[in-house]
Amino acid sequence: MEIRVDVKKRFGNFDMDAEFSVAGERIGVFGESGSGKSTLVGLLAGLHEPDRGEIVLDGDCLFSSGGRINVSAERRHIAIVFQQPSLFPHLSVRSNLLYGYKRRDVEHRSVGFEALVDALRLEGLLARGVNNLSGGEKQRVALGRAVLASPRLLLMDEPLSALGDGIKFQIIPFLRGVSERFGIPFLFISHSLVEMQMMADKVLVVAGGRITEQTTTDALARARMGSSPIGYINLLRLASARRIDGLFAYKWGREELLISAGSDEPEGIFELSSKDIILFKRHPEAISARNLLKCTVANTFPAGNRIGTELVCGDEKLVAEMTNQAATELEMKEGCEIFAAIKASAFRRLD
Repeated sequence: MEIRVDVKKRFGNFDMDAEFSVAGERIGVFGESGSGKSTLVGLLAGLHEPDRGEIVLDGDCLFSSGGRINVSAERRHIAIVFQQPSLFPHLSVRSNLLYGYKRRDVEHRSVGFEALVDALRLEGLLARGVNNLSGGEKQRVALGRAVLASPRLLLMDEPLSALGDGIKFQIIPFLRGVSERFGIPFLFISHSLVEMQMMADKVLVVAGGRITEQTTTDALARARMGSSPIGYINLLRLASARRIDGLFAYKWGREELLISAGSDEPEGIFELSSKDIILFKRHPEAISARNLLKCTVANTFPAGNRIGTELVCGDEKLVAEMTNQAATELEMKEGCEIFAAIKASAFRRLD
């Protein structure tokens, strides 16, 4: 997918002046509330008409003020999943799902109903009314309805912001999985950097109605590490859980990590802040932290008034941080050996 945008739009005292060209299947749009993210969604979908400019999707011109082109929203075949599911309350789950599907010409239906229901695990919900669903179930139905319209592009406008952490991180695998399974590219809009890391590959950063940066999710997380109260969030997919002395031991590459916030589920995604990794130049004689990893420094990078460090630990990588003074005392440089200590309580399960 390739999107080229060069548009201007004024809403009251707010000016949108967006110019960018981006290609990829999983694109993030990141910015604070009021930065213009939802306005951009409306312009792409055809819900708002730019004052002037041009919008081109995969070579097809959707809007051009100079060429007097403005393809209607229904003919753009772009689907939106909003923050609120906005399901039809008088229809069942099945009827909600089929709403867009029935309105798509048969020859253009690329997503099968049964396959979609299976992918979103909706089998037991089809006969229910939507008022009898949980927040997470409603969002899965809203996603399914959008996907069954066989869109050329899926816009997800803060689809997780109304959900609690326990639910939102269960929804993310469905969001990514459906896109990958049915080959539908998406723009994922959010003000959460962790959501960006889990959902997108490339990111458009929006501020004041303008695209201020185009980068990767990892580069964005590293750049904002020094100013973030939670630092850089390492996302770890861990497997083969087993119990040891009240803790859970998980395989992580060639390593095994002891975690207090585990469960009997065999696999899971955990977050670990760069602030919770303590580094040693030499192997400590004794520490209270239950995890001690022998790592190699891959590189270091500035992060505000701190230093970020990428560590290679066996087959896996971590990002840690420290003060400039600590980096000097530890003689941090590419290729040197370091020991990383992590408390069992430092990990937080996300899914």
